Amino acid sequence: MQRVRLGLIGYGNMGAGHAAQVVNGKIPRLTLTAVAESSPTRQPSLSGVKVFAEPAALLKSGLVDAVLIATPHPTHASLALAALKAGLHVLLEKPFAVHKAEALQVVAAAKRRPKQVFGAVFNQRTDPYFRKIRDLIRGGSFGAVQRINWTITNWFRPEAYYQSGGWRATWAGEGGGLLLNQCVHNLDLLQWLAGMPVRVRAHCHFGRYHDIEVEDDVSAYLEYADGAHATFTASTGEAPGINRLEIAADGGRIVYEHDVLQLVRNATPASVFSRTSRELFLAPGTTEEKLLGLGHGGQHSEILTNFTAAILDGVPLIAPAVEGIHSLELANAMLLSAWTEKTVDLPLDAALYEKWLKRKIAGSKVRKK
Repeated sequence: MQRVRLGLIGYGNMGAGHAAQVVNGKIPRLTLTAVAESSPTRQPSLSGVKVFAEPAALLKSGLVDAVLIATPHPTHASLALAALKAGLHVLLEKPFAVHKAEALQVVAAAKRRPKQVFGAVFNQRTDPYFRKIRDLIRGGSFGAVQRINWTITNWFRPEAYYQSGGWRATWAGEGGGLLLNQCVHNLDLLQWLAGMPVRVRAHCHFGRYHDIEVEDDVSAYLEYADGAHATFTASTGEAPGINRLEIAADGGRIVYEHDVLQLVRNATPASVFSRTSRELFLAPGTTEEKLLGLGHGGQHSEILTNFTAAILDGVPLIAPAVEGIHSLELANAMLLSAWTEKTVDLPLDAALYEKWLKRKIAGSKVRKK
């Protein structure tokens, strides 16, 4: 195979954006050959591209080697399963699924088909700032992580955004709000940087700033097995918002904000200094370095290019889709904690969360035009 024939499932905002990159030749060795879109008003007219009204017809057409799924959240898991069973390579838009129970089915199916490439569109992993932070943490140059604070309140959305589609901000249409739609990228990065916590306690406000039934304001506390802890605060109702990530470690502090990565290193690890210093109020000496101008990487185009190379050349994926279950589990755990007003232990009880979500869907009173 010299080129990958791509089928796009879903031609909304995200799907159309992906299609434009491929059609305009931005992704080497990738050709768009088919699109599945059920809405006649959104079906594109593209030279050399076959359009189907249903995904099933595209999957069995023989026109594609791989598919990119960019449909509403509740269809992600079922379409990924169908595509894997059809023997195709799969690139899945976020979130991985709506709840952990269905995600586990997809993960199991993918593991039975190791020769099929299964990637996820976690494009923030291409950002050099986050890659640098990950290298610093995972490489151990800052020692053991003690605390993480991430405040992401620059996801502001006006009321018109939520009223722009009948599926938006509903339990049935999205399976959640801020956590599953906007912050799934941040939750993926959090676990990619620091690993998964062992328990979560969250407070979510549902429709605090907007006329919606899902969460638009979240404050969460996460505990890790080694004693480290994190706070995660997010909102779509604050303006101006901020995006500030602060990581305190034994060897110093990492702060990322406004495209500046500040690295403050302790001359002596805090734990060593605490045990050996005879001074009553003295802290370790520090040095400071600032990194800026790193850019933000290739984002979506880099994910697509990497997916193609994984199929043709066997290179490792930037974001294997099976890792998508981690950000989903964190989002599910935060919602379950808010609903039950209890701390939730991880791994999450998938069946319990599914039961609660179905209850929310059944009790929904949202009626959009």
